[in-house]
Amino acid sequence: MKLHGYYRSSTSYRLRIALELKGLDYKYVPVNLLTSEQKGEAFTSRNPFGSVPLLEADGKDRVQSMAQLEWLDEAYPEQPLLPSDIEDRYVARELAYAIATELHAPLNLPVLKYLANEYGKSQDEIGVWYRHWLARTLDPLEARLAQLDTGDFLFDSPGFFEVCLLPQVYNAQRFGFDFSDKPRITWIEKACLALPAFQRAHPDNQIDNPERN
Repeated sequence: MKLHGYYRSSTSYRLRIALELKGLDYKYVPVNLLTSEQKGEAFTSRNPFGSVPLLEADGKDRVQSMAQLEWLDEAYPEQPLLPSDIEDRYVARELAYAIATELHAPLNLPVLKYLANEYGKSQDEIGVWYRHWLARTLDPLEARLAQLDTGDFLFDSPGFFEVCLLPQVYNAQRFGFDFSDKPRITWIEKACLALPAFQRAHPDNQIDNPERN
């Protein structure tokens, strides 16, 4: 199994966490988003979306991270990401898809580049944009976690939700988002980062992180 991704891509980070939590062996193949390698013919011939991650498994290329996560859980049911109870599965999906659908689209790299190149926005102005959309989703997410009275994780162990949460928190911190009023998100992040699977998946520990070399 090969995972083609970029160390700082939140969607690639999702897949790394999932593969680590499931204990699956995989080779990580870096794709440089800063040089638009994912838009080249060699990559788009395999993934017409021109995006990471690309998961190469069982002789097939699979794209789109949320579909990849669901496929992994069905193809490799050991160490499931989704809980067995139908209502718990709903809650995990509710929160994970809030992150994936409400935040990824307005905050991904092509959008940020478009703001800079087409509208002449400065890095400070882009940061304001970024933090605005983060608050629009993370504020109610924190409130929902309080309703659910979560502890270290959404349920007994990290899974589908945490796989999506941790990469978004990582990116939010890069853009100076204030988590001081989000104790439950902060606590879950701390509990996850204490686990070896999350440490191995972290952007700091990837071979394509220039600060690691």
